[in-house]
Amino acid sequence: MLELSCERHTLANGLRVNLASDRAVPVVGVNLWYGVGSRNEPEGLTGFAHLFEHMMFQGSENVPKNQHFELVERAGGSLNATTWFDRTNYFETVPAHYLELALWLESDRMGWMLPAMTQEKLDNQRDVVKNEKRWRYDNQPYGDWDERLQKLLYPPTHPYHHTVIGSMDDIDAATLADVKRFFETFYVPNNAVLTVCGDFEPARALALIERHFGEIPSGDEIPELPGEPDIALRVGASVYEEVEADVPLPRVYVGSRIPTFTDDDFQIAEVAGEVLASGRASRLYRSLVREQRVAKDIVGYVFPLGTGASMMVSWATGYPGVAPETLQRALLDELDGLTSVKPTETARAVARSETRLFGQLEQVGDRADLLSMYTHYFDDPLRLVGEVERLRSVTTEDVERFAADVLSPDNRVVLTYVPREAA
Repeated sequence: MLELSCERHTLANGLRVNLASDRAVPVVGVNLWYGVGSRNEPEGLTGFAHLFEHMMFQGSENVPKNQHFELVERAGGSLNATTWFDRTNYFETVPAHYLELALWLESDRMGWMLPAMTQEKLDNQRDVVKNEKRWRYDNQPYGDWDERLQKLLYPPTHPYHHTVIGSMDDIDAATLADVKRFFETFYVPNNAVLTVCGDFEPARALALIERHFGEIPSGDEIPELPGEPDIALRVGASVYEEVEADVPLPRVYVGSRIPTFTDDDFQIAEVAGEVLASGRASRLYRSLVREQRVAKDIVGYVFPLGTGASMMVSWATGYPGVAPETLQRALLDELDGLTSVKPTETARAVARSETRLFGQLEQVGDRADLLSMYTHYFDDPLRLVGEVERLRSVTTEDVERFAADVLSPDNRVVLTYVPREAA
């Protein structure tokens, strides 16, 4: 069984705190999860959570623009932030004696961001986000796959219908008042989880957290998710879309709705995804790349999402001259074949999932992120301790049942990219 200790505290302003002391290496990871992602964005405000990932590094009342990066890196640390469907996280890994620096920096932008927010900064970061969309989505081969797939997997009323980067029309229309209101709504102590992991003394760390975060006032009650978050676990049909685009090779994506990360069946979905598409011993690689030689690569993901239904996505990129229909059929055949799985495949998939989890736990930054994640979804960071046992409890029969019940043809979105010249 996985061994992990973690003290839990809640400040008077609602900030949930996890303290996971590990004196093995003189490093600490500071991780702050805000319960705001693209799912929280109402119509007309899409892309705001991602915009704030950029805005939060533009300085706060006591930290000038770009100083957050400079101070942490000068101390020998690293830092970053990511935005996703269900959350935004900000994190630093620093030498242990710089713990207070990381805590002060995070508290200053939580509590004193608005005084430093200006129209100039908004305009600047608006342009940065628009350039990021051009680079990652518009001008990349297959770059808009997730935008297309999400629109097919989730109805317009569901919070996952739009991408994390959002609509550039919404970003263009954003006013400084809109941005300030969004910050005041979501970037508040009662919508956040702060995890400190690594070499520190818990009582001192808690005193520092009280000093730097304790005076930040609690926000109002967090609004309900917009739209209609509840959704059927199945799409209800096989949905096909073909895209003629400036891509070098044909590629087929297949997406299905699956149980959410908080569902008891999520570990089964994870193991099924490993059997299908993880590594060179996976079914897709063995069949499409090595045996049939219709694909040059395969990829598969199981998304740990928490609202209504999550998704499982796999794709294959064909060789020149391979008909898209051939590639599509080969991928779907392997998906259908998951109703019959060998015990050795299940054992391998469980072992790979375990290995990945232990690899994350070895790094204090990743461990802190996992503890924040389990607090965010379950209000229980130590639920992570049972993750290995939950994975090991998945049987071959579970995977076969999941494939038959959830990955059936009435729950598939098939997106096929065809090179424009070939089309």
